[in-house]
Amino acid sequence: MVHKMKNGRVIRLALLVVLTLTFGAPSLVTAQVPDLKTGAPIPTLAPLVRQVTPAVVNISVHGRVREDNPLYRDPVFREFFDVPKQIEKEVNATGSGVIVDALRGYVLTNNHVVEGTSTVQVTTKEGRQFSAKVIGRDPPTDVAVLQIQSPVGLKALAFGDSDIMEVGDFVLAIGNPFGLGQTVTSGLVSALGRTGLGKQGFEDFIQTDAAINPGNSGGALVSLRGELIGINSAIISPAGGNVGIGFAIPSNTARRVMEQIVATGHVERGRIGVSLQDPRLSGARAEGALIAEVLPNSPAEMAGLRKGDIVTMADDRPIRSAAQLRNKVGLARVGQDLKLTLQRREGTSSVVVKVAPRLERGAAITPGTLGLTSRLPSAGLAGPYHWSGTST
Repeated sequence: MVHKMKNGRVIRLALLVVLTLTFGAPSLVTAQVPDLKTGAPIPTLAPLVRQVTPAVVNISVHGRVREDNPLYRDPVFREFFDVPKQIEKEVNATGSGVIVDALRGYVLTNNHVVEGTSTVQVTTKEGRQFSAKVIGRDPPTDVAVLQIQSPVGLKALAFGDSDIMEVGDFVLAIGNPFGLGQTVTSGLVSALGRTGLGKQGFEDFIQTDAAINPGNSGGALVSLRGELIGINSAIISPAGGNVGIGFAIPSNTARRVMEQIVATGHVERGRIGVSLQDPRLSGARAEGALIAEVLPNSPAEMAGLRKGDIVTMADDRPIRSAAQLRNKVGLARVGQDLKLTLQRREGTSSVVVKVAPRLERGAAITPGTLGLTSRLPSAGLAGPYHWSGTST
């Protein structure tokens, strides 16, 4: 069994590099090493791995979290068993993170990795340990920003453009699964724009079959250009392990969240005053975002948006779904002009709408409990909920 898996891995790697060489990807992944028996060149991804792995770190956290047992909320139960209103327990956990600014020591990770923690320690691939502080967290996107104290000799991973990724692109997933230490796996982008993993929140996940497991949370999804294109965040896991369906937060989303957190300490979400749905043609889902309703006196109404419009592009970037447009608007700067390309019965047109502040800040994610989808490192935190429409 082990032998077969090993041979299959070699074949997969060889196919990956052959395809890369054939279609002209960067020379970073085209290195070859000689076969010790025949002297023939063998493709390898080692140069790429050597370049990117120093920027991926292990994160160890310590803190106290409140027990969320329904019995503890029952006043009769608390009185009979003399249980306090809130019960807390100490938690020690491990996860992953990505250094994205070496000079200032900024590290991207998942909100659920550092939520409720009091101390955070970052360990580099070389074994160097640093204390870090949480600069800010954004539960709706599950993104958190840490800052390493006294950063010296660090290496950062450059941001890639997650909007240009396509299904079929090869990727590497790098993290700290099960606390084993830094681990690299490879796979494909299996799907884009995945939503419905939580009751609410700003979801537009990259789906991959690169093996990720508990402990990979906050780790890097890397393109063959050696660029960060996602932050690993969740898996479909009926049994708690990898089944080939993992999800990463797109790097463009993580970057916009980070920029706001660094500047203000929090994320201020925008709105334009519309209700959105996924359009359907002949009963099948079509790409774009359908304007289901336009609120009176809203920025959308003033810009000329109408019910029934289908938004196909935002700032000249394709829009695949209602959730993607909601994310785009929600993470845009308040006061920013957003160019929307529309499909109407009379043809294609475009409008410019100014993003307004939300009437009230969005609430944090309320995780589900069905246990089929797991945010990492803890299992069973988010269930496969779906919604038919969104508003922004």
